[in-house]
Amino acid sequence: MKILLPPSETKRPGGSGAPLSLKGLALSALAGQRDAVVSALVTLAADRSAAARVLKLSERQLGDIDHNAALRSAPTMAAVDRYTGVLYDALDAASLDAAARRWLDRHVWIHSAPFGPVSALDAIPMYRLAAGASLPELAPLRRHWADATSQAMAQEPSTFMLDLRSEAYVALGPVPASVPSAYVRVVTDEGRALNHFNKKAKGELVRALALDRPRVHTVVGLQKWALSRGMTIRRGDTEDTIELVVSS
Repeated sequence: MKILLPPSETKRPGGSGAPLSLKGLALSALAGQRDAVVSALVTLAADRSAAARVLKLSERQLGDIDHNAALRSAPTMAAVDRYTGVLYDALDAASLDAAARRWLDRHVWIHSAPFGPVSALDAIPMYRLAAGASLPELAPLRRHWADATSQAMAQEPSTFMLDLRSEAYVALGPVPASVPSAYVRVVTDEGRALNHFNKKAKGELVRALALDRPRVHTVVGLQKWALSRGMTIRRGDTEDTIELVVSS
């Protein structure tokens, strides 16, 4: 099983890892796409007013331009530790033992706008780029990433993909039709979709999977495991959608 997570706008600064190695990231076939986005961000950072406008930065966010300027030389840290916010606070990867973190690295991809999907322990620098941004001299990110990312996913030896991404990041790389998958929606017992608790529930789900490390290859297998955990996962209103039910 592969689990697809969205990134977070909020990130932990710093790091002690070596500078970014695009070829060392998961899905190495995407190295060319990654290099193009990184180059575009570094170039954009040279014009601070343009960077602030394109990235829609507030006055207090202007320091993110410096992070983009240093993308190729800045220290790195594991992607799952770089991101903060509701989902990643609930996942709390830093508190997991080594076996659980290795499981995350094998089974979780975090889908970022500049790097595409990366494994949980892939080392990435601090950056600023959202899925909806349009960079000068580069095709819109959806067009830049979507086909190449789907093709790269199709080459991975995975029998089942669990998609926990937001729609904006799904657009940057839809799971190919050739790969069995399920898109996760977080709902109440009555079927009402949630916002804040959506992210928290997804983080808790991935944490529980990392702790238990079940062998899951289908939706039915995932449902059986969830039941053993006291969780409810049910089929959604479309064939490729499932619902993670939380108390309202």
